[in-house]
Amino acid sequence: MNEAPKPKTLKPKTLRSTFGKNESRRTSKAQGGEQAFATPSSKALKAKESKITSSLQPSRTIGVTEGYMSGFGNSFETEALPGALPVGRNSPQRCRYGLYAEQLSGSPFTAPRAANERSWLYRIRPSVKHSGRFRKVDIGLWRTAPCHEQEMPIGQLRWGPQALPKKKLNFLEGMRTMTTAGDAGTLAGMGAHVYLATRSMQDEYFYNADGEMLIVPQQGRLRIFTEFGIIDIEPGEIAVIPRGVKLRVELTDGAARGYMCENYGGAFTLPERGPIGANCLANARDFLTPIAAFEDKEKPSKLYVKWGGQLFATELLHSPLDVVAWHGNYAPYKYDLRRFSPVGAISFDHPDPSIFSVLTAPSETPGTANVDFIIFPERWSVAENTFRPPWYHMNIMAEFMGLIYGVYDAKPQGFVPGGISLHNCMLPHGPDAEAFAHASETELKPVKLTNTLAFMFETRFPQRVTKYAAELDVLDADYAQCWQGLKKRFDPSKP
Repeated sequence: MNEAPKPKTLKPKTLRSTFGKNESRRTSKAQGGEQAFATPSSKALKAKESKITSSLQPSRTIGVTEGYMSGFGNSFETEALPGALPVGRNSPQRCRYGLYAEQLSGSPFTAPRAANERSWLYRIRPSVKHSGRFRKVDIGLWRTAPCHEQEMPIGQLRWGPQALPKKKLNFLEGMRTMTTAGDAGTLAGMGAHVYLATRSMQDEYFYNADGEMLIVPQQGRLRIFTEFGIIDIEPGEIAVIPRGVKLRVELTDGAARGYMCENYGGAFTLPERGPIGANCLANARDFLTPIAAFEDKEKPSKLYVKWGGQLFATELLHSPLDVVAWHGNYAPYKYDLRRFSPVGAISFDHPDPSIFSVLTAPSETPGTANVDFIIFPERWSVAENTFRPPWYHMNIMAEFMGLIYGVYDAKPQGFVPGGISLHNCMLPHGPDAEAFAHASETELKPVKLTNTLAFMFETRFPQRVTKYAAELDVLDADYAQCWQGLKKRFDPSKP
């Protein structure tokens, strides 16, 4: 194998880091077989108070991003020190380097093989050493279903973008819940949140026992240090953090704003393609899981845990991000939404929005999702003799929608990047009067919708608005007026 190029230096704000030598290997096991990559040396990240060690990518791996392993739902293995990962067994009598073996399970032990999720972690300290005496602390504006703190009349709702606060708030402190649905205690439903972060987490760590977190940046990049490795995301990308995975979030270019879906139910997976066949939509190869990286830091720290809708904290004397090697299929990952391959009508009619599903969290009812994550990306609009924007409809599903950048074709005015709309179960919605008029009269030539990226968190449960969301000054009290310009057009004498 050719010698690897000099790796890029990681530069989180709280660390000044360089690489040192260290042999590593990784294996990615997919359904189609097994691929093994022998990695050349890397360096240990050094700082005054901490050390992060990470394995590297092969010198030549087509289509794989440095620092990540490619594939969705794969059984991965990765180590940051040579030989740290046991071969042929999970729990040897003595792990190399004095590590502890620990299993993290995201599903019941007896779940069918296709749905069974677990990873083995080889860490400096077992997680029991990361949990001292917990105390309940203020959870701020984060809410968990069932949440009935606010009663307001039904109706279509829309919010403008929320301003970033002047106060210094980390990712956890800046979480604001907009809606909740279902019941986290029964492992069903979701919460829809906005995060407003103005500082990095420093010697502060967190994990969520209530649900899986789907993070959607809208402004500013995030660097997410997890037990499994490091994930960098920017607007246009997402990260999914499984239930129970410890992390620290740093801001790499100033304040950050974005959305977060907290999935209380079964883990997100790729939707079935049905008649579409084997390709398009989100392709498994474009999902990236981080390679092993660990933090060996002896310093007073805090670990926060969200459990049962409440927040608890404990004091530590070290970093809990100390996993030196791991293998399994229960791990965080990222995905670039700009790699989504959309399909659509190439003759006539506007298809259902389900064709834009990126991820789905299934329920016990086949075909009915606990949560669907849907996007509306750049695409061609070519349908003939067709009203091209989304049609008017009432839906059993409840739709929480956000705009990452650009203009959404059904709402060219009023719905802006960083904003939100909520169209709840069986409440009608559709294009505003301006969009209807334009789509009804425009020349139907091929049009490319560019520089646009909107998304939906869609759930089978009605979404209840929180007190915080109901009292926001950016709540558009006149949102329903956008349809008042739709005039009666019926004339029985003119078919």
